[in-house]
Amino acid sequence: MKASIHLAFNGQCAAAFKFYEKCLGTKICFTMTYGQSPAAGKSSPDMRDKVIHTSMAVGESTITGADAPPDHYKKPQGNSVLLDVDTPADAERVFAALGERGTVQMPIQETFWAKRFGMLVDQFGVPWMINCPKPM
Repeated sequence: MKASIHLAFNGQCAAAFKFYEKCLGTKICFTMTYGQSPAAGKSSPDMRDKVIHTSMAVGESTITGADAPPDHYKKPQGNSVLLDVDTPADAERVFAALGERGTVQMPIQETFWAKRFGMLVDQFGVPWMINCPKPM
């Protein structure tokens, strides 16, 4: 069994995943719009160029995303994307990159469990926790 992360967006999925590609140093594996999908005929004209599915590999994990139809979109609440990184320098770099035009909730810093830990909400409204754990 393997868990993956799926993010819903309000029309900004393509821009968000291009941003994450840059911030995380990874590549988008797949993207399909509503207009390219088998559901194209049932999609409203304003959704045709929006993303129905996209994915990227982040280490051994996968992050997927889509633009939710406007009447189905809900702002993320009660969850965060937790990203474990190997070094304090990587934690600081990723935190700074994801924080561009975002809101820092907890500055990146050493904690009792981590060499570095910080929390932010990125410019697309996605909450992130960046963690560089201390050895157990």
